[in-house]
Amino acid sequence: MAGRCILAGRRMPAMNELLNQLQALELELHHPGVHCSRERLEQLLHPRFHEVGRSGRPYSRDTIINYLAALDTPPAVRSDAFTVDKLCSDVALLTFRSVQIAPDRSLTLHTFRSSLWMDSVYGWQLRYHQGTPAAETW
Repeated sequence: MAGRCILAGRRMPAMNELLNQLQALELELHHPGVHCSRERLEQLLHPRFHEVGRSGRPYSRDTIINYLAALDTPPAVRSDAFTVDKLCSDVALLTFRSVQIAPDRSLTLHTFRSSLWMDSVYGWQLRYHQGTPAAETW
């Protein structure tokens, strides 16, 4: 069948390595304690990247790069429950939950997230991201 990807015989250690690698790249976009440069963002985001935010609004690659590059302080975000599914040899779907931590330490903006990562000559790049509002209790 043309255009269909089937992966057989996936080894668990390889999937754990992929999960760790993509989780680290995703968290790099969250700025965990360090500023992510414009150059690094351009490496991480595929040239055809786009996003649908938890608000339902679409965002372009340029919009996201400009927003993230302009942040003076990292957003207080906690992410967990990461899982990965390898869809093809060079495409993986990373899913996880996130929550923002308010100044009073309360948790807000509970969100389910999906990121489509593609392995390219530049390494893994984020091709598409979507956030969906989630209930406070999971």
